[in-house]
Amino acid sequence: MSSKKLTIFYDGRCPLCSLEMQRLKQQDLTDQISLEDLHQDNFTARFPHINVTKALAILHGEYQGKLLLGLEVTHRAWTLVGKGTLVAPLQWPVIKQVANASYLILAKYRYPISSFIHRRFGIGINTCEQGTCYERPNNTNHRR
Repeated sequence: MSSKKLTIFYDGRCPLCSLEMQRLKQQDLTDQISLEDLHQDNFTARFPHINVTKALAILHGEYQGKLLLGLEVTHRAWTLVGKGTLVAPLQWPVIKQVANASYLILAKYRYPISSFIHRRFGIGINTCEQGTCYERPNNTNHRR
C-alpha cells in the first residue's frame, strides 16, 4: 500500500456504501484511492491496526500515514478525484458540524436507509440473496 494513496475501509455489505465506493472509483482515473472491504476474510491480518467494529460505526481511511474518520475520508476522496469543489462545504465551520451529526445518523441507520432507498427508488445495490435481505447487519436471515 502506497502512503500517497488514500485507503478507504468501507462496509461492503452496505448497498449505499458499496455504490458510493463504486462511483468514487469510476472517477479515480489516476488510481489514487484503494478500497478495502471490512468484511474480507483476511482483513484483520492485513490491517491489524484498524478496529473493524469502530470502522463499521464510522468510515475510516488512511492518507499519508494519518487516520481519517467519517466525512474527512469523503472530503479527501472526492478532492483527490478532482471533485473537491462539490465537497468543500463539508469543511465550512457551521456546515461541518451539521454534516458530521447527519453523517453519524446516516452511518448508524445505513442498512434500513439503504433498503428503503433501493425499494422505493431503485438506487443502490441490492444485497438480497435467496429472498433474504440485510435490513439489520447482525441478522442476515431477516426478511422484509
